[in-house]
Amino acid sequence: MDAKESVYNAMKKAGKELRAGEIAEIAGIEKKEVDKAIKLLDKEGRVFSPKRCFWKAK
Repeated sequence: MDAKESVYNAMKKAGKELRAGEIAEIAGIEKKEVDKAIKLLDKEGRVFSPKRCFWKAK
């Protein structure tokens, strides 16, 4: 599984908005990789930011 899918699955599993650092801890990958994955997921429309610095899966 690539980083993007790991990040998305971690966000779905949490079921609430999370910061990138929290997602990194849950997914077990570096924050830099989480930031890259979030950008890709956002372009695909699979995640959104309900408030600044927080992300949630759709």
